[in-house]
Amino acid sequence: MNTFDYLLKVREQKGAGFLLLLDPDKLVKKNLMHVITSAQEAGVDAFLFGSSLMTRDAFDESLAELKQHSRVPVIIFPGNLFQISGKADAILFLSVLASRNTDLIVGNHIHAAPLIKQHGLECISTAYLLVESGKLTTAHFLSDSLPIPRDKPEIATAFSMAAEMFGMKLIYLEAGSGAISNVPPTMVHAVSSSVSLPVVVGGGIRTPEIASELVNAGASFVVTGNFFEQDGNSVKLKDFADAVHFKKRTPTAVRVPQV
Repeated sequence: MNTFDYLLKVREQKGAGFLLLLDPDKLVKKNLMHVITSAQEAGVDAFLFGSSLMTRDAFDESLAELKQHSRVPVIIFPGNLFQISGKADAILFLSVLASRNTDLIVGNHIHAAPLIKQHGLECISTAYLLVESGKLTTAHFLSDSLPIPRDKPEIATAFSMAAEMFGMKLIYLEAGSGAISNVPPTMVHAVSSSVSLPVVVGGGIRTPEIASELVNAGASFVVTGNFFEQDGNSVKLKDFADAVHFKKRTPTAVRVPQV
């Protein structure tokens, strides 16, 4: 079973999946094991690994450490061309469809494709849609993307329909790391009702209640990261996982793909 099929199986068995985003620029090796252990005990279904901006050379080292101790898939969430490695299980092949910079829609992908192929890395084609969140986030700034207005779900829906017609596998609605407001449930509902692709939602999700609301609106996967970088918040991981996993677990466990 590959990583994408594993994610679909998680959604089928648990109702929705809970993904934890780890920023290699903020991870400290001495507490990485604590993060991994706490997340897996809480019920995190997979790790996303990457950053919009990196200021230190820690990507490969932290990724190798994470992969060594993780029992769940590790998926690269690349912020740039430097974040490609064969040490992960898969990579989100992100296309920032609303960007004004064509390199982020398709240009960088031409350079990345041979490296991804060489590493034998599973590639999950993803439409990455940035949504207005109440502040200018790093993702918004670096992607040269005019965020989709919060009160215009029809724009997000149209982009998502185009992504599905392009043959992409995921829709990622992103408010951005440290966002003031999360993606509106009304937008999640509009998108998930209009396409057959799984919808991933991240950014500004600070309570289990918000996570549950997004899942009820149609999110297939909820991503948190920045919130759990703050001291003391890791104890809430299980509450988030329980809020996302609204279906009871079946007796047959989800098999983690082997690489």
